[in-house]
Amino acid sequence: MNALLASPAIATFRALLPGIALCVVVTAVAAGMARIEGMLFGRVWIETLVIAILLGTVIRSLWTPPKAMQAGIAYSGKQLLEFAVVLLGASISGATILAAGPVLLVSIAIVVVASLSVSFAIGRALGLPWRMATLIACGNAICGNSAIAAVAPVIGASSADVAASIAFTAVLGVVTVLTLPLIGEALGMSLVQYGTLAGMTVYAVPQVLAATVPVGALAAQVGTLVKLVRVLMLGPVMLVLSIMTHRAGADGKRTRMSFGKMVPWFITGFLAMITVRSLGLIPEMLIGPIGFVAGALTTLAMAALGLGVDVRVVARSGLQVTAAVTGSLVTLILISVALIFLLGVS
Repeated sequence: MNALLASPAIATFRALLPGIALCVVVTAVAAGMARIEGMLFGRVWIETLVIAILLGTVIRSLWTPPKAMQAGIAYSGKQLLEFAVVLLGASISGATILAAGPVLLVSIAIVVVASLSVSFAIGRALGLPWRMATLIACGNAICGNSAIAAVAPVIGASSADVAASIAFTAVLGVVTVLTLPLIGEALGMSLVQYGTLAGMTVYAVPQVLAATVPVGALAAQVGTLVKLVRVLMLGPVMLVLSIMTHRAGADGKRTRMSFGKMVPWFITGFLAMITVRSLGLIPEMLIGPIGFVAGALTTLAMAALGLGVDVRVVARSGLQVTAAVTGSLVTLILISVALIFLLGVS
């Protein structure tokens, strides 16, 4: 028994436990705050994930966690986040692609690629570091906070970059939900057109429903389908970013590396989970629980990242990030509207 307690695995677990426990507490408080928010306003406008990273940032700005907690916090912000990315793949099915059809699939891919390129260019033009510009571009083009959280470990983004990107993207995401119906009405869009617009521009599936359900059931159905197909782009984007990032060293020079080193294990795992789900090898009864665990681990990781950020660091880049997110969002809406009318979506 004493030998077991003295084993390296147990010793490592005991070293990580205090920091992980702190992250769990922050996550639980964030979940409680989100629940209260839903009770007061009828829906959760600011996701638990966003609350967790902001709450962690506030705590870190007022108090520095002791050294005994640092290892567990770092583990939660990296390894647990990577594991969450793998599990996220189980929520994506190839059947969604078949349901969308080739025209819509190509259209969404065009919107995502164009939005990524323009958003990144806007961020860099505003003087943002390339990693933060990449996070904002991916969050804007694909699926908001989830994309930012998934891409962060791929490009080696800092906690401050993630916190700033998520905080300001979350605010603009709520603004989008509130203003998009007005845009659809002003343009005289049909339910299908408006649903397509919502699916191409709104960040999260719950937000898509918030923006479309009041307009009509058909708009909600189309918006959800388009949004799910848009999420499928996360896999290819992470793969490309991983290869591009690992091919360039710290000095920017290209280096020769094996594919295995260029593609982190969690991206391979993410793509494998999509494949397994698409082949029907994951029982439907497990999809919900797996998604819950992935969401919980992601939120836990965001709490950990927040605990490593001083709020003053985030505030310093506030104006630049806000301008970049706003410019990217406006660009995404314009590209989506143009493509909808160009393709004659009715």
